[in-house]
Amino acid sequence: MFDIPEKLQKLVDEVDEEIAPKFKELDDQIVYNQAKVLKAFQDNEVAEADLNGTTGYGDDDLGRDKLDKIYAQVFQTEDAVVRPQFVSGTHTLFTALNGNLLSGDTLTYLTGMPYDTMQEVIGLTPKKRGTLMERGVKFSHVPLIKDGLVDYDEAEKVLKRDQPKIVAIQRSRGYDTRKTYTVDQIKEMIAFVKKISPKSLVFIDNCYGEFSEKHEPTEYGADFMAGSLIKNAGGGIAKTGGYVVGKKDLVENTKIALTAPGCTDEGATLDNLHDFYEGLFLSPNVTGMAEKGMVFAAALFAKMGMDVTPAWNETRSDVIETIVFQDPEKMKQFVQKIQKYSPVDSFVKPEAYHMPGYEDKVIMAAGNFVSGSTIEFSADGPIRPPYAVYMQGGLTYAHDKIAIVNAVKDTFFNEN
Repeated sequence: MFDIPEKLQKLVDEVDEEIAPKFKELDDQIVYNQAKVLKAFQDNEVAEADLNGTTGYGDDDLGRDKLDKIYAQVFQTEDAVVRPQFVSGTHTLFTALNGNLLSGDTLTYLTGMPYDTMQEVIGLTPKKRGTLMERGVKFSHVPLIKDGLVDYDEAEKVLKRDQPKIVAIQRSRGYDTRKTYTVDQIKEMIAFVKKISPKSLVFIDNCYGEFSEKHEPTEYGADFMAGSLIKNAGGGIAKTGGYVVGKKDLVENTKIALTAPGCTDEGATLDNLHDFYEGLFLSPNVTGMAEKGMVFAAALFAKMGMDVTPAWNETRSDVIETIVFQDPEKMKQFVQKIQKYSPVDSFVKPEAYHMPGYEDKVIMAAGNFVSGSTIEFSADGPIRPPYAVYMQGGLTYAHDKIAIVNAVKDTFFNEN
């Protein structure tokens, strides 16, 4: 594993021994989720012909329609739409919300302010056209309390006051230092919303969350949910796309927003179906490998005295590890070293820049096979206090470990 100083190797050995029981838990989770996906493939009789895409209008795309059914089965929902026409996670979320909100309706975020790119599409940043708010949608949110938890007392007031059409729950943290919400916590949030505001629809931003636990929010009453295929659900194979799962009418409204009235059965899949099928099949294992990488990182950095979330032995509900550097130069140096140990563009030195959709400069290591893929190993963060790096993904645990150890070596154990 390259030339590792004795002091660092001793830490790595201690970490390996400490996290072994957690790895056993993750192995059990991988098998559970793999069986769930395999059964959906078998029940829907996936054939080799289903892996071929369509061109033009995409009429009679049997493989596309079957994949929708597989997603609906895996996530235990009435319907699903899985399409390469979703250009990003943000676009997928926006399309689902845009298709199910009319002028005068209210969207309420239960989990504090959404992350930067969602603030833009909602209309919370100035001079943006085509936002939900420009189209007459009202917005409110419930500020979080200590430790990033939902303020249920305040939430009850907001829900009763605003009577929102949709209540959104953001599972992962975005560029925030709060913890990712576990499925058990989300289950509690859904039950609360249904009790206080029973007419409200519950929408889950599931980006980074798929297969990171044994169960999904849609199993516990979420009305619809969305995610990106260049994150967990694509298994590192999908090169584009997103998905929405949920109640049939909500998914149909999403299809209309994505295409046009009367065109919801159209949309060519080109050569994407093979990647979408194989990516979903690989996703439980790839997600588990990524979680192992983040468990290792959490334990190693904790032993070095640094602030990390989640801790290595906590319940993990996404593939992200937050490491607080409290030092912009160390933060930048570490991200640059992660790039150095990437399989693609290892010779590139990342610099902070104004990334579209973000207020602060962002530095990002992403030497990946699929541009922007965050199920592949990457590290990034905005240049603002507390100078936290958001590290995520990993197609293999071995690569995560090699890259993390060597980036730590170069950042903290070498002065040159």
